[in-house]
Amino acid sequence: MPSEIYNCLTDEGRERGLKAAVEAARAGQCVVLPTDTVYGIGADAFNNDAVARLLATKRRGPDMPVPVLVGSWMTIQGLVREFSDTAKTLVEAFWPGGLSIIVPEAPSLPWNLGDTRGTVLLRMPNQPLAIELLREVGPMAVSSANLTGHQPPTTAAGAQHQFGDSVPVYLDGGEAEVGEPSTIIDISGPAPVILREGAISAERIADVLGLDAEQLRRK
Repeated sequence: MPSEIYNCLTDEGRERGLKAAVEAARAGQCVVLPTDTVYGIGADAFNNDAVARLLATKRRGPDMPVPVLVGSWMTIQGLVREFSDTAKTLVEAFWPGGLSIIVPEAPSLPWNLGDTRGTVLLRMPNQPLAIELLREVGPMAVSSANLTGHQPPTTAAGAQHQFGDSVPVYLDGGEAEVGEPSTIIDISGPAPVILREGAISAERIADVLGLDAEQLRRK
């Protein structure tokens, strides 16, 4: 089945595109969606076959687990073992936005995101179209919309150039505003550690947590 890019910058295209994306996600397909950082490839986080399809489409193994995007602050509380003060501080300061947070996952969640070692990487994107899709579908496993080793795209056309017809629905929300991946902070251990510096600087995070930026960069 040939893929289709939906121009979500018009009301009609947005309505058609969201409907197609929701139907595809509920049917276990992958969809490409805009986020504030770069474009992402997403699937229903609780459909393990769909998540496996996402990894296969990216040509990526389970050793690199898939992040989960959520559509509201409230959603995180059902996905984590404990909504700690550190998590709460970071969520309130940077969500929606370009900060991904690794936390211990709630026990017995029926998902398989890869080799997560009991943790999950969560983010709420600052992109209205993505938020609308997430609120319809629920938490989605979303990774940057590129083949492993290739540049993450900032447009729907750039994603389609890499994935072609292996993804049926592409939502075009215009160019991604930030253009670089999110910052990843791991707060699942004894002290917060930044694993990847991106859209949010270590200095901004350190300021919010009352720490020194170099402390956060120590692995």
